[in-house]
This record gives sequence, C-alpha cells and structure tokens, in this order.
Amino acid sequence: MFWALIVEGVCLPLQRRMAMWSLWSLLLLEALLPIAVTGAQVLSKVGDSVLLAAEQPPGFQVREAIWRSLWPSEELLATSFRGSLETLYHSRFLGRAQLHSNLSLELGPLQAGDSGNFSVLIVDTGGQTWTQTLQLKVYDAVPRPTVQVFIAVAGDAQPPNTCQVFLSCWAPNISDITYSWRREGMMDFDVGTHSLFTDRQVLSLSLGLRDKDAAYSCIVSNPVSWDLATVTPWESCHHEAAPGKSSYKDVLLVVVPISLFLFLVGVFSLWHSGPCSGKKKKNDHTDEAAPETENPLV
Repeated sequence: MFWALIVEGVCLPLQRRMAMWSLWSLLLLEALLPIAVTGAQVLSKVGDSVLLAAEQPPGFQVREAIWRSLWPSEELLATSFRGSLETLYHSRFLGRAQLHSNLSLELGPLQAGDSGNFSVLIVDTGGQTWTQTLQLKVYDAVPRPTVQVFIAVAGDAQPPNTCQVFLSCWAPNISDITYSWRREGMMDFDVGTHSLFTDRQVLSLSLGLRDKDAAYSCIVSNPVSWDLATVTPWESCHHEAAPGKSSYKDVLLVVVPISLFLFLVGVFSLWHSGPCSGKKKKNDHTDEAAPETENPLV
C-alpha cells in the first residue's frame, strides 16, 4: 500500500518525509552529543577527481550518513538513508558529486575554488554516531618554466676558456611552488656547491671547456605536479672566438663612443664658428663704411 502525508497542501511520500525527519534528527544529534572526530588532508589538482573516503569503526552497521561542506561555505552535499543515496542538493558541487555505496564521496572535475573542509556524519542501527572531517586542498597544475641564461662580463682575473653563467628560472605566479636544479646525466650533482639566489630561482655556475655539452634543468613543483625546462648554458658563452679577434659586440663598444664624440665635437664647432663669423663680417662692413661718412676738415 502506498502511504502519503498531506502537509500544507503538498502530498509527499511517507518514505521521503521519514528521510527528511531523519536528516534533521541527525543534524540535531551532531550538535548536541559528543562526536568522535578524525582529521585528514586530501590533495588534488584542478581538472582531476578526488575521492573523500568515509572511514567506519569496526562492527559499525550504517543506517544513515550525511556529507557536508563546512568551509568556505556550509552546504549539504549528499545523504544516505537506509541504502537510498541522494546528491541532488543545491551546492557548488551540484552535478559534480557522486556518493558511492561504501559512503565515500567523489568530487570532480575539480575547480580552483573547491578547496575547503568537509565532514561526514554516520549513524549506526543502534543510534551511535561517528563524524569524520577532511581537508581538501586543490592546486593548479604546474606549467612549464622558462629558463634564461645570463653571461657575466669577463674580467682580468677570470681564467681563460671559462664562462661565468647565471641561470634564471621563472614560472607563473601559482601557489606553493618550489624550485630546484639538476645537471642532466650526473647523479651526484650537488647544487649546494653552487650559488643560489631568490628562493633557488637563480643558479650561478662557472663553466669550462669540459662543460661545453652540460645541460642543466630547472624543476618547478608543487605538492601534486611538477615540470621542468632544460638549457645548455655554454652555447651562450662567447669564449670560443679565435684568439686576437674581437667580436662585433667588442667593436661596437669602441666604435660607437668614438663616433658619438666626434659628432658632438663637429656640432659644437659649427655652433661656435657661426656667431663669430657673422660678427666679424658685420665689423668689416662697419669699418668700410666709416671712411665714406667722414667729412674732411677745412
């Protein structure tokens, strides 16, 4: 026989009404009675799915369960009442939440704002309650970094056939990323023997001819993903030029200042000689006109 209740003109199945009463009873029970609480942290990244596992004490005969979001907003996500599963609640996970038969909650695909605290309240057939809280942290996937090579200007004290290099590694500003370096093909590469700056983003190296083919990788990582970029810094060094020959950069460093100096001298000479020559011509013209205006004495 199909039983129904008439409440304020709305006909609801008796089973659905009992489920709603049970739900409110569970929430009231959680607020009034001492709760066994356990905590765990779950890590995942944007675009993936994550499984929030519901642990149960030994011998616990589950009758009802409630999954909720506690932070950043308190929302009802999923319920189980005598084996009937329900996830169609209005929350930010609507359409992205799936409650499994073992009461574990699957969320996905995850978005950047899905990090937060979650809880599951379980009640056994004897009325005993068990609450478990979990913290979900969602990270962005680490993008491929960019490595730039900077060459220090060679000084008199620098040995020949050497190159002082600075490798600068950069990745877009995402949270909780770390930088590390490695030399490819060398298992015992000790970064500690080299100079590191700005939270390990810059690596200082002194290279010789034996390092012509050495490749260095910058590794960017966060707790759930990583990526790298590799460069061969000796390719940016200019110590391979023939002895006695200057590179075009060295020539420009000498020619450009001298040319600019000569140009300025020429401009200054023209500017200085122009007013002087005009004044001289004016004086000559005045001297020539003077005898014509003089009257002889009688």
